[in-house]
Amino acid sequence: MTQYLIKRLFHAALILLGVTFITYLLLYLLPADPARQIAGRSATAETVANIREQLGLNLPFYEQYWRYLTQLLQGDMGRSWLQKTEVSTLISARLPASLQLMMAGIGVELVIGLTLGVVAALNRNSLIDRGLMIFSFVGVSSPHFVAAMLFLYLFAVHWSLFPIGGYGEWKHLILPAVTLGILGSGWYARMMRSSMIEVMHQDYIRTAKAKGLSRTRIIFRHLIPNAILPIVSMIAIDIGIFIGGMVVVESVFGWPGIGQLAWQAIQRVDIPIIVGVTLVSAVAIVLANLLADLVSPFIDPRIDLKKL
Repeated sequence: MTQYLIKRLFHAALILLGVTFITYLLLYLLPADPARQIAGRSATAETVANIREQLGLNLPFYEQYWRYLTQLLQGDMGRSWLQKTEVSTLISARLPASLQLMMAGIGVELVIGLTLGVVAALNRNSLIDRGLMIFSFVGVSSPHFVAAMLFLYLFAVHWSLFPIGGYGEWKHLILPAVTLGILGSGWYARMMRSSMIEVMHQDYIRTAKAKGLSRTRIIFRHLIPNAILPIVSMIAIDIGIFIGGMVVVESVFGWPGIGQLAWQAIQRVDIPIIVGVTLVSAVAIVLANLLADLVSPFIDPRIDLKKL
């Protein structure tokens, strides 16, 4: 286990290094001028040049990246160019809201997706199965902003069941979480259906039926526990998808998380915040995948971490 952890942490460090490099390179190649954004439209060329020099934007790419990497290794994620505040402070202030929304969204999509997947598998090739798979396909294909605007209009504006936006009460969480959860549930429904159908043809399921076990016991004791293993890995991948979706959903619903912070930074070309949010997101994805790998042997004892 220790050797496996050391190897995974080493790989994680390389991944995070690559993420910071690619993100910084893409932002460096942007045609937008951060110094102009900070100075304002009416600023003189001399003022813009001074700001560019103060921020080190006049330096070659490798020098800018090396300066950032050196600060990062010392625990300094830099300061926001526009808000004049430490990036770590801004992210830590908004991270709890994003984690709350992420956990609620994953909970919604697991409940909906796994339920639909099990029902579809148990009614394979029926009208129920086809209807649920069509619903899953629509959910997977729908853009986040379309669903967010639709739910906002129906449930907040038209029927006034939930607040239009905000943060603090459970009512504020419902619409953003359901928006993320319904769109993501399609993946889980399709994956759970496929996994259930595959497990149904295993020898131990035939043995359980031959022993006379009830259908309910076979489903909950043998089918679901063995079919759910791919879902664990999907949850880890889903964190990355959620972070991308939360940028849109948090902006639509006014949810004060890191997604909204990233969107504001993108509009203003505030590079330290953009890189900081990207790095935190990458760390979350890497840790989630590591946790999924560590949990998998407890779900399926046949998995040996030494062979991974």
